[in-house]
Amino acid sequence: MTEERAFWLAWAQISGVGPVLLQRLQQHFGTLATAWQASPAALQAVEGMGTQTLEQVTAARSQLHPVEFCLAHAEQNPYFWTPADSNEYPRLLLEIASPPPVLYYRGVVNEKENQGSKPLVGIVGTRSPSEYGKRWTRKISMALARNGFTVVSGMAEGIDTEAHQGCLDAGGRTIAVLGTGVDVVYPPRNQKLYEQILQQGLVLSEFPSKTTPDRAHFPRRNRIIAGLCRAVLVMEAPTKSGALITARFTNDFGRDVYVLPGSLDNPRSHGCLGLLNKGATVILSEGHLLELLGSMPHIDPAPTAFEQLSLPSLEPELQQVLTTIASESMSFDTIVQQTGYATGIVASALLQLELLGLVSQLPGMRYQRC
Repeated sequence: MTEERAFWLAWAQISGVGPVLLQRLQQHFGTLATAWQASPAALQAVEGMGTQTLEQVTAARSQLHPVEFCLAHAEQNPYFWTPADSNEYPRLLLEIASPPPVLYYRGVVNEKENQGSKPLVGIVGTRSPSEYGKRWTRKISMALARNGFTVVSGMAEGIDTEAHQGCLDAGGRTIAVLGTGVDVVYPPRNQKLYEQILQQGLVLSEFPSKTTPDRAHFPRRNRIIAGLCRAVLVMEAPTKSGALITARFTNDFGRDVYVLPGSLDNPRSHGCLGLLNKGATVILSEGHLLELLGSMPHIDPAPTAFEQLSLPSLEPELQQVLTTIASESMSFDTIVQQTGYATGIVASALLQLELLGLVSQLPGMRYQRC
């Protein structure tokens, strides 16, 4: 165990310290071990380290010994990576603004996947697909597996299950990103599928063992799916589908979104049609998709250091809301007043910024930058 990974784990336990603030701390001090020893005045020089967060840091440092905590944590969570594990942590995740400070895993690790030399393709969609959606998800997943791609999905019911199973049936590798701990199967009916994935792929989560399902976890899970993949396929999705959150993250991360076209008569395709209207690439056949994916440029060998991370380009409304929030926490009403946006727009923007790891919510509907 390297000492630095213990400090990644320790910092990740502190309320108000999100992935973006961790990035800034690492860049400012060189290592998170150095940041842990820094004075309060030195910590406050880092953008996003407000008074309330500093109080949380001070309290945690007085109670937590990082190396001892890491050893104890590993008894229940023996397999995890942090960005300090630069040769093992998935390279493409390091390119997003909010990579998980701790990424737990079970199953069979493939170094080429982690290095980005074996391409990963995400497949997402509704939990209640039509027969058309199921059939095409299986066909495309099997085609991807037979052509050397690793299929990534979330092991939910519906499209996710079809994607994993199709890949496994074709003898390929698949990765399931969970919104629970890596030892918690959800939905329970996917127990057999989960066991197959452990034998023939990998299960990932940013949540420690024994973490049970929570609605707030799944959008965070979706950003990891998008961050791992060179491209994401949306197979069938209504207008209010979590798959569209994954598609938005994929665009934010500069990756490609491909969409299976559906019928106007099928409400489960309306989200897909909306993505196509916004410029996503249509899937016309397995061969057409493979041709498009085959034209993706290869990833050149490059440093995997966490310093290479950069903040995403944000839509104007998101940027305005983020800019409005000062280093100190700010109430929701104040943000609405200062931006001049409607409450619904501000609420939506804050949720997206929170999912990107750029802001965190405090008690009393207050928000601060991470």
